[in-house]
Amino acid sequence: MNTSPTLKSIQAQVDDWITTFGVRYFSELTNMAILTEEVGELARIMARRYGDQSEKKSDRQANLADEMADILWVLAALANQTGVDLSEAFQENIKKKTRRDADRHRNNTKLQ
Repeated sequence: MNTSPTLKSIQAQVDDWITTFGVRYFSELTNMAILTEEVGELARIMARRYGDQSEKKSDRQANLADEMADILWVLAALANQTGVDLSEAFQENIKKKTRRDADRHRNNTKLQ
């Protein structure tokens, strides 16, 4: 049975790949720049495929899922480098959002 990976296992897979095939981690600042680049690639697809910009012929081959996975990859690498447990951080983030925004969106007339 194939189960979905956890954030913890994604972080472990990224670390294993980098230490096996990638020689070493790029610096944190390099990975931050790469993350920004990957987010830009996703933004380009979104703006052209779902937004108001027209899609160029070369854009039609872009793989939305692959671009999202690239972002997850680099984010996991950055988390590994900085000692962040993404599973724990995500759970804490959900708690924070729930405390802060429990009624905010329900009371937003723009969302009604």
